[in-house]
Amino acid sequence: MTDARLGQGDLAPDFTLDDQNGDSVTLSSLRGTKVVLYFYPEAMTPGCTTEACDFRDSLNSFQSAGIRVLGVSKDEVDKLARFAERDRLNFTLLSDPDLAVQQQYGVWGEKSLYGKIVVGSIRSTFIIDEEGRISRAMYNVKATGHVARVRRELGLDA
Repeated sequence: MTDARLGQGDLAPDFTLDDQNGDSVTLSSLRGTKVVLYFYPEAMTPGCTTEACDFRDSLNSFQSAGIRVLGVSKDEVDKLARFAERDRLNFTLLSDPDLAVQQQYGVWGEKSLYGKIVVGSIRSTFIIDEEGRISRAMYNVKATGHVARVRRELGLDA
């Protein structure tokens, strides 16, 4: 199930995952760059689409500040490609079908969905500094308004 949750100052667990184009992305190769790493339950669902489109619409402010945005879900590469194309997503989506990365980050586990306890991806975001350490860990976030909160945390215009 869920590994221990990560917190401020923890080294972000390294990983290599395929993106929506089938290219490998390794987190440690992004050292020297701030990264917003967000986990979402499933591509093309209403909440996940809202959140992804908010990141898309705010991407210029992240890029202007030198921040890379990465989204991670259990979806296969082909579904991520369809999601990116359908919603004109202009940032990297990563496929974690075996849930290894979600478990490393403590975002796979029990959650409440429409009043029922289910096991799945817990919508969460991590701000990772240039040295690869977590400067902010946000678990159980809401899709709506979350990107504005991330921007505030990073000192970007809201």
